[in-house]
Amino acid sequence: MKVKKWLLMAAPLVGGSIVGGLTAGNAKSDYENYKQPPLAPPKQTFGIVWPLLYTMMGVARGIIQDTKNNDAAVLAYRTQLGLNYLWSLLYFKFKFRGTALIESFGLFAAVLVTTIKFYQKKPKAGLLLLPYLIWCGFASYLNGGTLYLNRDRASYSND
Repeated sequence: MKVKKWLLMAAPLVGGSIVGGLTAGNAKSDYENYKQPPLAPPKQTFGIVWPLLYTMMGVARGIIQDTKNNDAAVLAYRTQLGLNYLWSLLYFKFKFRGTALIESFGLFAAVLVTTIKFYQKKPKAGLLLLPYLIWCGFASYLNGGTLYLNRDRASYSND
């Protein structure tokens, strides 16, 4: 396998690790100090789920790398990945919880478009993104639920 393909496949995990490092302390504190909605998983779940999702994103990206006319799929992929990283910064680093909720809907839409475009190029690549799509919907629920449950706590949100 070519080096470029390996780098493309590793990029989401590396980027997610960097953003996770920037926000991990805030994420842990938030989970311990604020009310969580029903169905919120244990905080340890996120450290298991995200590396798997980032790995699956990278593999899906590697699968479509050599397909023809993949510019729209790659643009959708880059957009969703940028929105993914941005959400963590908005929510955990800057505590713009309402803004992060709105952004999460844009992220979900971008992941949906990416999933469809990847599936059209290589069905296996699109199917690899389905767990991520589902998780993004769940993450929007968690974002909205915590925003609602903690709306009266001034320390919870900066927006």
